[in-house]
Amino acid sequence: MGSPSGVERMLTGLLAASHVASMEQVPDLVEEHAAHAGLAPVLIYLADLQENVLRLLAGRAGAGGEGAPGELAVDTTLAGRAFQEVRVLAGKDAGGRVDHWWVPVVNGNERLGVLRVRGGAGERAAEHGELLACLVAMIVVCARSYSDSYARLVRSQPMNVAAEMQWDMLPPLTIACPRVVIGAVLEPAYEIGGDAFDYAIDGDAVHVAIFDAMGHDVSSGLTSNLAMAASRNHRRRGLDLVANSIAVERVLLREFGEGTRFVTAIMAHLDLTTGVFTWVNRGHHPPVVIRGGRWVATLECPPGHPMGLDLDLPVELCREQLEPGDRVLLYTDGITEARDAWGKEFGLQRFVDFVIKRDVDVLPTPERLRRLIRSVLDYHDGRLSDDATVLLVEWRGGHSPQVEDARP
Repeated sequence: MGSPSGVERMLTGLLAASHVASMEQVPDLVEEHAAHAGLAPVLIYLADLQENVLRLLAGRAGAGGEGAPGELAVDTTLAGRAFQEVRVLAGKDAGGRVDHWWVPVVNGNERLGVLRVRGGAGERAAEHGELLACLVAMIVVCARSYSDSYARLVRSQPMNVAAEMQWDMLPPLTIACPRVVIGAVLEPAYEIGGDAFDYAIDGDAVHVAIFDAMGHDVSSGLTSNLAMAASRNHRRRGLDLVANSIAVERVLLREFGEGTRFVTAIMAHLDLTTGVFTWVNRGHHPPVVIRGGRWVATLECPPGHPMGLDLDLPVELCREQLEPGDRVLLYTDGITEARDAWGKEFGLQRFVDFVIKRDVDVLPTPERLRRLIRSVLDYHDGRLSDDATVLLVEWRGGHSPQVEDARP
């Protein structure tokens, strides 16, 4: 057996060292082991919470970061373009020669940031950089769960307690599997209170939900978090959508009392084999279906009362047959009811039109949603008076395409 290659030494050495590495140690370890493959110096840039900038993750020994900019704009830099489009891009020196590569750092389908790795015009450095980026993504995701320094790095302003609680409860903003893509976005990122979303893959099905609790404070966050946790608990115990929503309401009534705190919701189930979308509406805005670049349906369903009001209205189960490629949009009223300086609402039509127009862009789902929320914020002069959440579910059909076709 021959000696291991530089790439093998890089990956195996870094993997072994990462098991006991803190976030602060990651840049130095990456730098040390990337040298085996000729990729050092390596810079690690991580996206802020709103994905507006990429920030340098500096190591204790300043790995590769001396003289490097601490922050790069997502919208105006080559590094930002690599992040937006989730593809490797070549960087050039002052003489126009390729001397480095910007490589997206992606965990599954969650965009984390980019690497800057050394390399010439050949593709080998780019390929090796992608392998390194995959491992860096897993290391960062593992270390961030117990790292305050990571939380500080990706924040651009102080976060309130309600938002702290919400972000810790939410699943990743993006997943993609051969038969389904799910993407979400929330604002105001640092002050979100009563909005929440949830999803889970369960064999040949995916469960999705969106919640909007009354108010915009810590109590609102407690309400939506309790509703989401109760929904997960009852779902995992085998309750169907109707029974689950009723059980969630009982939990809210037991904890808060009748009519004290309430939450609207869409709770849904998508059969990944047949494309049948089943849902209950608990006083929420109906979802929208986009097909072939057109708004083809609004999923009307007789709404039950918001959970927590105990009005004894019936809860109906509704069904819609989706076609491969259909996108279901779930949203909260902070999206459609955001107003400009003259009091005019952003509106459902403008919201759906924007999503449809973005379909012609060859961009990943999270980038389309990032641009959507930027448009809503721009319309509202950069600040929202209510939580705004979008949850997008795209059914790709009942077949199981190759894994490489599962990118969002």
